[in-house]
Amino acid sequence: MTFFERVATMLPGNTSDRRRGERRDGYLALEDYGAIGEGRSVALSGADGSIDWWCVPNMDSPPLFDRLLDGENGGRFVICPDERFEVEQRYREASNVFETVFTTARGKAVMTESLNSGTAGRLPWGELARRVECVSGSVTFDVLMRPGRRGDTVNPYHSTIGKQTVFNVGTVLGLFLHSPELEMDWSDECVSGRFEMREGEKRTLAIVVCSDGPLVVPSIEEIDERIDISDNEWRVWADRVAYDGQNRHAFLRSALALKLLLFSPSGAIAAAPTTSLPEKIGGPKNYDYRYAWVRDAGYTIKAFLAAGAEAEAKAAFSWLLDQIEEHGTQVCYALDGGPVSGVHEWAMPGYQGSKPVVTGNVAAKQRQHGVYGDIFETASRFVERGNILDNRSAATLSGLADECADLWRTPDSGIWELEDIQHYTMSKISCWQALARAVELADAGQLPTTCRERWTRERDRIAAWIEEHCWSEKAGAFTMYPGTTRLDASLALAVRFGFDGRDRLRATLEAIDRELGKGPFHYRYSGAEKEEGCFLACSYWMVEAWAILGQAGEARQRLTGLDRALEHGAGVLSEMIDPATGAYLGNMPQGLSHLAHIMAMSTLCGEEAA
Repeated sequence: MTFFERVATMLPGNTSDRRRGERRDGYLALEDYGAIGEGRSVALSGADGSIDWWCVPNMDSPPLFDRLLDGENGGRFVICPDERFEVEQRYREASNVFETVFTTARGKAVMTESLNSGTAGRLPWGELARRVECVSGSVTFDVLMRPGRRGDTVNPYHSTIGKQTVFNVGTVLGLFLHSPELEMDWSDECVSGRFEMREGEKRTLAIVVCSDGPLVVPSIEEIDERIDISDNEWRVWADRVAYDGQNRHAFLRSALALKLLLFSPSGAIAAAPTTSLPEKIGGPKNYDYRYAWVRDAGYTIKAFLAAGAEAEAKAAFSWLLDQIEEHGTQVCYALDGGPVSGVHEWAMPGYQGSKPVVTGNVAAKQRQHGVYGDIFETASRFVERGNILDNRSAATLSGLADECADLWRTPDSGIWELEDIQHYTMSKISCWQALARAVELADAGQLPTTCRERWTRERDRIAAWIEEHCWSEKAGAFTMYPGTTRLDASLALAVRFGFDGRDRLRATLEAIDRELGKGPFHYRYSGAEKEEGCFLACSYWMVEAWAILGQAGEARQRLTGLDRALEHGAGVLSEMIDPATGAYLGNMPQGLSHLAHIMAMSTLCGEEAA
């Protein structure tokens, strides 16, 4: 049976009888969420009209709404029909403004949601706007706005200041605003109410927040107007995305998702805006991804460059180099710069009972040689676009190349941040990649040539070491590390990086399909199926690799299979997926998944054009 025949018989078909928007034990399926943002924070809106996650004022701030991790008692902002409904979720075309269509026995209504920006860009406060329009019949909505208690570490309350009733959650000061026709009941615990709408009527509800600063009080009319202003700004940005291949809509959706993860106050790129969503229901592989990983940032910058988003790529690249210069080579950094905090556990149930719920990340203390390749590949792509490295950046990169030349023989935690310290094949390839790109940049006049010959010699030594130690005749593939037959799906990236020995790389891809493939998806490495779902980025890397190897038709079929298997989502991708049920797993929106999708589509477009 061929790979594609196997895929056809193994496409996940959500085997549960769960209705879209239906909660079980207080939790929605992760694929039932859409994401909205404005360049500083991201909110997740569920298919039942409940916003279950929003950290304010920033992505890495404590959450105002945290029902995502506490289904029964967590904070939420709900606007939901008071009777059984069918639901459709969609993004506005070429926009991050999100729409939810509710259909009941009595009527139909559309809720439009936006984290608003203004005509001059990001607002200096957080503004979450929700416009509800009845398009036929009549629909009655229940409203509940309940701030979270952060694992009982804060106790929300409301107070009256002047003419306004405000809510307080720790250092967060907020307003709950709405159309004048609506009446709401206030308590320290929540704001609640009910309203009925008839065909042609419109109501707008909004939250305005700030932290440790004065709070602006806009009118509900101004807020409503900014929904459409924000929508237009997203479309203007999307119109400039460079892609003329098949399925531009899907390419734009991933580009827009990545744009949500760009933390505009600094230029950092968050891996994801959530924490502790499990890689397998029941835990314990639950991590905080609200930081900027060098790996993810580097790959995202390349994806931005592929999409023609030069300004975003420049901002992110400059920020990354600044962090390396100031704090040294680390796996990840805080979004506002500097080191990542240690891990702290919160007294919360976790998504579907998956503990622990954490802030901080242990990966920050690891050694990962992959960061060298990631940084240099990013610099190389940046220069290929006709850009120029300044003297300070060139000096920083030269120092990194020397560091890589010194350290490549040492073991590390690898791309997958494992506790098992090994001489991971992918880490060695990343070191080869770093020095290969360093030599190329030196030859192009972008880096000093002082150590060029040394970099060349070490590059060649690494390649010889990989060929000698990392190829397994028994496995018929490059293995995860020397002396094992275990496989690693990240080795698909070696094709993109231009590592020599394409016959061996082709054989490795075939072995990855045989051992790690599950329908259209792939596990990260041998044995991963026992502890997590399939890793979406790996499958997109396989698409890209086969395209580069001249198998455009095969790559296209793989991409089509992935699209079919993921079409039950709301438009954002998670980190992982249960290949049996199609249930999303891990933090979301996951930058690595979306950027891998972009690179696969971009590469395939180029190969098909050629």
